[in-house]
Amino acid sequence: MAEKVILHVGAPKTGTSFLQDLLLGQQERLRAEGVLYPADRFDAHFLAALDLMELTWGGLERDAPGRWDALAAEVRAWNGTAIVSHEILATASRAQVARALESLGGTGTEIHLVYSARDLVRQIPAEWQENIKHRREVTYADFLRALRDPAREDPTARWFWGVQEVPDVLDRWGATLPPERVHLVTVPPPGAAHELLWQRFAAVIGLDPQEYVPEEGRTNASLGVAEASLLRELNVRIVDQLWNHHYRPLVREHLVHRNLSQQRVSPKLSVPPETWAWADELSRSWVAELAERRYAVSGDLDDLLPGPALPWHDPDHPDADQLAAAGLNALTAMTVGAARLRDETQELHREIERLHEELGRAYATPVYRMRRSFVARAEAGGLLGRTLGLYRRLRGRNSRST
Repeated sequence: MAEKVILHVGAPKTGTSFLQDLLLGQQERLRAEGVLYPADRFDAHFLAALDLMELTWGGLERDAPGRWDALAAEVRAWNGTAIVSHEILATASRAQVARALESLGGTGTEIHLVYSARDLVRQIPAEWQENIKHRREVTYADFLRALRDPAREDPTARWFWGVQEVPDVLDRWGATLPPERVHLVTVPPPGAAHELLWQRFAAVIGLDPQEYVPEEGRTNASLGVAEASLLRELNVRIVDQLWNHHYRPLVREHLVHRNLSQQRVSPKLSVPPETWAWADELSRSWVAELAERRYAVSGDLDDLLPGPALPWHDPDHPDADQLAAAGLNALTAMTVGAARLRDETQELHREIERLHEELGRAYATPVYRMRRSFVARAEAGGLLGRTLGLYRRLRGRNSRST
């Protein structure tokens, strides 16, 4: 049974990808030091979270059944510290939380809950952008309107608050844990030292930040106002023309992550002044509530307060010149990508043709024709047939014994 389990449950857009990349990349070294990060593939904990919460996710859930129980069993069998991490766990219901905590250890296991959070003014545009990168079509205005609806009837709003409402997430996940085992890691404000977030994570999970230095890994690419607008409009136009298994590699990975996010021609997404004021008021109420709960904070609760408002540029009505420039960047990226894919396809066809020719030459040799004639006569029965059958049985037996 694991002596200690560190359960990191989010939130999205708070450095989760870089933390998971580090843990996966240092998996063997961690294991040698008594720390288990149980993952047989980069998305192992994501699939386990889908399984735990019975979520659908564009077909990826087909690989999820049994994943949570398998991960939990591996954690229970480990003698030492185990780490589980995925940001979508933040939205788990109380019943799912209870199942997760119970499955990860018994009465002798010390469970620590870790939740990383960033101020709402940065999280709101980041979450809308993630929606767009997952081929949603909602306008920014409708997204903001849904977030401020007290009823939270829109599924997008329910998801947002399920993973981003800091007091609620910590209450659902930490209700049965002592407050000193509920850790809140705050994302530093803009302009802070790049390594500060890692130092805060390391302090909670018990690693030396100087010994485990993060390498360049996956990043959740950030789009500008015009690029995000262009992507949303593309989603509208291809909704019935492109399957998900094409969208991920072609649009999200090639177009967005490798090109548009690297060639941004427009300002960063922000929020309108009225949204900033609302988010600031809500954040201050959260900070006051969290201070009373006396959780273990790595960082500063004031990091959850919005910084100065950025200039407002509406992605539903982007600058025409910037949109045109982003469109040309997109067209260039997809044209060059299509040309490379065509070259690779032609090379593959040439390789297939070469192998066919080699196979044809092999079939044309006298030895091959003689063997085929022998097999044909043997398969007709008689002594040759019994001899061939004995040969095949012996060959199969020998191959199984090697």
